[in-house]
Amino acid sequence: MKCHNSTKFACVKKGFFDVGRTVFYMKISSSQMFRNFNKWCLGTLTFLFLAGTFNAQAQGEDLFKAKCATCHQVFKDGTGPKLFEVRQKWESGGAIEGSIIQWVNDFDVAVAKDPYAASVAAWSTTSMSKFPDLTEEQIVSIFDWVDTQEEKSAVAAGPGGDANAQEEESSMGWVWMILGIVFVVIILAVGGVRRQLKSATAEASGEDFDEHMSYSEELKQWAWLNKRYVGVGALVVVMGGVVILFLGLYSINVMENYQPSQPIEFPHATHAGINGIDCKYCHNSVDKSRTAGLPTVNVCMNCHKQITGAGDQVAKIQKIYDAAGWDPTGAGKYTNETKEIVWNKVHVLPDHVYFNHSQHVVVGGVDCKQCHGDMATMTETAKVMSVEELNKVEGNIPLTKPTLTMGWCIECHQEKEVSLGTLDTKGDGYYNEIHKRLLNNDKSLYGQYLEDGKVTVKELGGWECAKCHY
Repeated sequence: MKCHNSTKFACVKKGFFDVGRTVFYMKISSSQMFRNFNKWCLGTLTFLFLAGTFNAQAQGEDLFKAKCATCHQVFKDGTGPKLFEVRQKWESGGAIEGSIIQWVNDFDVAVAKDPYAASVAAWSTTSMSKFPDLTEEQIVSIFDWVDTQEEKSAVAAGPGGDANAQEEESSMGWVWMILGIVFVVIILAVGGVRRQLKSATAEASGEDFDEHMSYSEELKQWAWLNKRYVGVGALVVVMGGVVILFLGLYSINVMENYQPSQPIEFPHATHAGINGIDCKYCHNSVDKSRTAGLPTVNVCMNCHKQITGAGDQVAKIQKIYDAAGWDPTGAGKYTNETKEIVWNKVHVLPDHVYFNHSQHVVVGGVDCKQCHGDMATMTETAKVMSVEELNKVEGNIPLTKPTLTMGWCIECHQEKEVSLGTLDTKGDGYYNEIHKRLLNNDKSLYGQYLEDGKVTVKELGGWECAKCHY
């Protein structure tokens, strides 16, 4: 079939294509278009499904480490029972549908409704922590992630080690393994093709080429011919390895977002937020001692002799009554039978580090939220806040280093202003004396003072090693 120039564009639109002067007709059937459309849809749905699966697993892993890992392990019983295939265990044990979700949110409610949950509660004398903030989707993501783990990924604690300090293989490990195998196959295939092409080129040009030379021998020959570039590359690799090693060392014991479970889920948002209780009422040694101190049961009883709670609060307050030996029935009386509340420490500094709360709160005027975040908005038990969360709190000094690291403290000492306004803010000559010492002894620091117009902790010796280290 021939197509005139004037009608060539119309021919192309209808499915004709021109080869030389001959025009062929190519017909694309609707069934072919539909099959292609189906393939694209199937591929898109598969990608979305896999992406959703990986996101859910990542969420489950993060939640497990933040909420569960303190008491539970995947394959071994600890403070709490192992969690691997725990849903199947509950189902085969006759648990009511959805009971395990309720157990995680509030185990007291689950125990009251489900006999199987009551039998699980009797497994240990330690009560299950409550996580009312977790949604059903989040709880399912935790169980899904746990069930994808392989037992070989659990590392048993060594002699004198902590059984909870186990290292688990990432659920993404098998993906990287497959990608590694694919890349190795591609490299070997490309190497074989390159070798054949090199042999053919050598034969065509009359050059000698040893086909029986091994890859290692060929690599040695190439490295010798390009020894300068190989040397530079090796130096870069070694330096990169050293940098990676030190970056890894810097991350040791960095525990941002660490949140251990507690015997009582204390809602700071209710006490410090809604009721406006000052932090110092409960943590009454924060301005007198190096430690802030935990509130004693007697401090709790000052209010909770009258406030008995309602709904799910009753069980929490009952633990306070048990610890105080208080019987709230009738007019109330002390029974002299007490049950200790064992709190889990959240912020743990190394033994060689000295930190004094009173020095920071009283002398430095540091607000609690600078290190602990805005507790008045937190419904959960305290945790090691990440530096990103702390920077969102209004009034905080923006920092960049991970919380509770040495860099974090040094950075704060560099930015924290001690003298607000004029040097003699207190009228006692203290900051005038600081001014004189800076001028006479360290003119470089005095120059920094003149630049920013403020006296920082660093300028008062806040970077001296002996200030914080024994």
